[in-house]
Amino acid sequence: MVSTGLGIVFGILLGLRHAFEPDHLTAVSALVTDTHDMRGGAVLGALWGLGHTISLVAVAAVLMLVGASMPARASIVFELCVAVMLLVLGARSIVVAVRVGATHRHDHSPHGRRHAPTDHVHLGARTLAWRPLVVGLVHGLAGSGALTAIVFASLHDTGARLLYVALFGVGSIGGMALASGVAGATLHGLAHAGRTRRVIAIAAGALSIVVGVCWTIPLWLQLA
Repeated sequence: MVSTGLGIVFGILLGLRHAFEPDHLTAVSALVTDTHDMRGGAVLGALWGLGHTISLVAVAAVLMLVGASMPARASIVFELCVAVMLLVLGARSIVVAVRVGATHRHDHSPHGRRHAPTDHVHLGARTLAWRPLVVGLVHGLAGSGALTAIVFASLHDTGARLLYVALFGVGSIGGMALASGVAGATLHGLAHAGRTRRVIAIAAGALSIVVGVCWTIPLWLQLA
């Protein structure tokens, strides 16, 4: 009973730590610039964590059914997908920031009140929902091979393995919701400083591109 409880706590804590890995934080930092408060940032992070958990559990279940581990080449391909995604997210963050900054004024209030467009970016709720979910799914695929290998070596019961992976995912949901919530709260404080928000968005995009490039090169060499 005690060992089971410790296993549950350990799985959640590892998931929390996993959420703060550099590639995860880099991807979410490029996404969170679309939000404007702590709640929006936390929801975005939770959606990332949900996608991440879905991938982990799905891959773990398939590998357990077939009684095999993730092929090394497949793991590299999934990692490359993460690298490409970081490049795309970074480029998008920079383009959106530059485009918003290039637009001087716009008007969408019923009274014709004009204001600086840098206060916000118009994005639909569905767009804000599916993007972090997809990013989380890709990250989950990339990390599923290593995690399932550890779980396979440590646990011998199928139910325990799936439970551990699910708890790991729950921890990652909480960790990323916390991290992106803090980022959203910080951006909320800059809500009226459009220029500062653009600088942050461009910096986050540039960081995402740099990490993506550094991630791609060694992986590509392994496939060559």
